[in-house]
Amino acid sequence: MYVPKESQPKQGGGTAAKAKDGEKGGGRKIVAQNKKARHDYAIIDTYEAGLVLTGTEVKSLRQGRASLADGFVQVDGGEAWLFNAHIPEYSQGSWTNHSARRKRKLLLHREEIDKLAVKAEETGHTIVPLALYFKDGRAKAEIGLARGKKEYDKRQTLREQQDRREAARAIAAAKRRQRGA
Repeated sequence: MYVPKESQPKQGGGTAAKAKDGEKGGGRKIVAQNKKARHDYAIIDTYEAGLVLTGTEVKSLRQGRASLADGFVQVDGGEAWLFNAHIPEYSQGSWTNHSARRKRKLLLHREEIDKLAVKAEETGHTIVPLALYFKDGRAKAEIGLARGKKEYDKRQTLREQQDRREAARAIAAAKRRQRGA
């Protein structure tokens, strides 16, 4: 008996195949985060920027190897550039390998670049990279417009984090006691 193709069940039990993280249709796969920047700076605004990378840089990022600890962003000639981000050389690369700390172009809209340039000129403001990640198979950088924290601001932030942790522990302990009684 002939059954039309559209009424036949799809392969795989009729469910859509799930995409792996970082591949097309997947979520956001974080490669590197700049925790030091969140400690040293008060983040005012964040932006998502594309990155212009070479093939070996992408392969090295897919292996989960990168560091943003010393990285910073500058607007130069109407373009945003990421400096000092460390993406190590790809281990299987040959003469096509990249320089680990080369400057990399950030892909942003013109309005965003202009806005960042004006804000970065103000005293005390800077642009810092916050994270490198893959979104729908493409390498992205999260950058933030930031203002430097004073030492007492850093201590205050640490105190607030510690207070939140202690409160969460106390709530968890109370819930455990309630279940046990």
